[in-house]
Amino acid sequence: DAARAGGIRMIGPNCLGLMNPRYGLNASFGRGMPHEGSLAFISQSGAMCAAVLDWSLSDGIGFSAFVSLGSMADVGWPDLIEYFGEDPATKGILMYMETIGDPRGFLSTASIVALDKPIIVIKPGRTSEGAKAAASHTGALVGSDAVFDAACERSGVLRVDTVSELFAIAEVLSGQPRPSGPRLAIVTNAGGPAVLATDAVVGNGAEMAKLSAKTIDHLSSFLPAAWSHSNPVDILGDADPQRYEKAVEAVVKDTEVDGVLVILTPQDMTDPTKTAESLQRFAALSQKPLIASWMGGNSVAQGKQVFAKAGIPCFEYPDDASWSLATMWKHAKIMKTFCTPPRWRTYPSQEEVRVRVTKARDMIHKAAAEKRAFLTERESKQLLKSYGIPVVEAFLAKTIDEAVKIAEQIGYPVVLKVESPTITHKSDVGGVCLRLMTRQEVREAFSSIKNRVVEGYGKDAFSGVTVQKMCEAKGIELIVGSSIDPQFGPVLLFGAGGIYVEAFHDEALGLPPLNALLARKMIEKTKISRALSTSRGGGKVPLEPIEDLLIALSELVLEVPEVVECDMNPIVASPSGVICLDARIVLAHPNFRVTPVCRPYPIEYIKEMPLDRGVVTIRPIRAEDGSMIADLHERLSVLPTYKKIFDHPIFLGKMVAEELLRLCWSYFERRKVFVAEYQDVQRDLAAMAVLAQQSVGGADMWLAVDQRFAVRGIVELLLSEVVDVATREGIGIVRTTVFADDSLLVQCLREQGFAEESRSGEKITFVHQ
Repeated sequence: DAARAGGIRMIGPNCLGLMNPRYGLNASFGRGMPHEGSLAFISQSGAMCAAVLDWSLSDGIGFSAFVSLGSMADVGWPDLIEYFGEDPATKGILMYMETIGDPRGFLSTASIVALDKPIIVIKPGRTSEGAKAAASHTGALVGSDAVFDAACERSGVLRVDTVSELFAIAEVLSGQPRPSGPRLAIVTNAGGPAVLATDAVVGNGAEMAKLSAKTIDHLSSFLPAAWSHSNPVDILGDADPQRYEKAVEAVVKDTEVDGVLVILTPQDMTDPTKTAESLQRFAALSQKPLIASWMGGNSVAQGKQVFAKAGIPCFEYPDDASWSLATMWKHAKIMKTFCTPPRWRTYPSQEEVRVRVTKARDMIHKAAAEKRAFLTERESKQLLKSYGIPVVEAFLAKTIDEAVKIAEQIGYPVVLKVESPTITHKSDVGGVCLRLMTRQEVREAFSSIKNRVVEGYGKDAFSGVTVQKMCEAKGIELIVGSSIDPQFGPVLLFGAGGIYVEAFHDEALGLPPLNALLARKMIEKTKISRALSTSRGGGKVPLEPIEDLLIALSELVLEVPEVVECDMNPIVASPSGVICLDARIVLAHPNFRVTPVCRPYPIEYIKEMPLDRGVVTIRPIRAEDGSMIADLHERLSVLPTYKKIFDHPIFLGKMVAEELLRLCWSYFERRKVFVAEYQDVQRDLAAMAVLAQQSVGGADMWLAVDQRFAVRGIVELLLSEVVDVATREGIGIVRTTVFADDSLLVQCLREQGFAEESRSGEKITFVHQ
């Protein structure tokens, strides 16, 4: 209370304190002062801080800051991630995390900072017990630790398992460029270590580069005849510094190589120090990471020091070095996602959303009135169908004659399944009969199901059967589902389906909302995806319908939070598309609410307004807008004012085009981006506005407008929307800096209630509060 009254933030309690070696500040009870460096280390464990500090002093590891968070009564992960993201002395953020605290704040802040600085986390608890027995396969498969992995990937945070991995990958990511591909090359003076390194490369998800014929010929021109003539490039045990340097130079220049590992073993004719000195000039490669493994003790110590001064990471063991390179590639793939526009798809209108949500709520209230905690299969399929998910429709039959009539209407063969207010796993109680071909078989199946259910569970457990068309489509069985994680909210699952789903555990998790690219990445993580992509057997299965199904489910669980578990198993995927054969939806009580870790797309901020030229839609940006944003940038880049405005902090000094693509992936929680488009100009943006929220001090605003359009009207509408959203989101202050010669923008700002705060040269800063 005292701290808040004085406008002061508090770290802790139950923490070690903090240190800043740049200023000699030790506000802790830790012993010693860390060396000055470019890594920020944050830990919830004070004991871990003390141990890492002691270890770093002996190993010469430097830090920009050392912070113990403790119990996070006030300052939490989002605060420090944002702080060190803006700290020019910090190039990477290392975290020892025991509890996440504010999942949404962590994800939204980390997703912005991780685009420019690596965030690496170690979080114990991988072996803790997963989800308890649940009412669906999905609920049983999803565990909080796996969900944390999905959250890290969604935000660009890299998770490692050990403290040594934490510092190893931090050194590589903070000092080396990210690889553009998975192809790694090894230059070595010994075969054994190279084999170990090769196994580690492939085992960790990268691949060995295939050297070009030109590179092979060039290496053969100066290497001994007995060299390996392939990758790994074994330059033999008598290699001198010059041979190393020429071999590395040849490999680095090969366009088939994305990263290089140089291995040295201290043989009698080897000079580890001079060899390291000869490789210093490769420290500043702009496109390919280069790391070393100098194996041994005292004889290679000076060479390691040479690499340390040059900024080339050097590992004691080659397999650790290979792991680092492969992990860099994994991280690069994740980060590349945020600069890639997904496949465009049409999203539902606000009215379509209202209609389907109303239908869902009616079903939920009906089930609640009947004191049911789940929807029947028939109801579940009706709900899924309203979200565009293809299902085999189920028709209710309460009598034998009704079952026969429906069977003959839809055509044989048919399936009968028990309809029950209490039984969820129908096959476990003999409540399913397949491939019924005649009236008599339907009659016998109805009687059989009824007798088994009534005898085992009582008359109230039997409400009839559903009659469904027997699906004859040959394809691959999948499972798609959702459940609620206590920390992260709704979680989606995709994997291999059928009766062996829990035996094989071939699944991937994702966090809603999804787009086509995120859905595709979920699919590609599974082994079953290889079967989908093959052209053997029944033919190649297109992934787009599966992506659309995952997106539809992500919309359902966000719009209808009472759906706490959904289980679609099996879904049959074939060259003709996908269809859900069985579905189960578990419900919470009506009006149950859960906070998803990723904020849903704010459909409530979509507005349509008439202007002279036509109707303008102003809406929050989507990841799919990437190509339109790039086109808008290309059209505006010729304007001097537009070029000058890119000194705004939101662009962090990077390439403008890349930063704009990243804006499309903004989480609305911290960075609110709006676009304006005329309805008669398809996929062509007229303007965009960015509201970059700060943890303190409100938010900064930036605006760009295409001069071809009705500029004044667009500016007025965007400014009005930004002010309205800032008010509704609780942002007290909005600042923007514009050029004084932009008279139109200056006038519009004043008309929207912005007041001049300061002037600096040709710029004016306006504030709205």
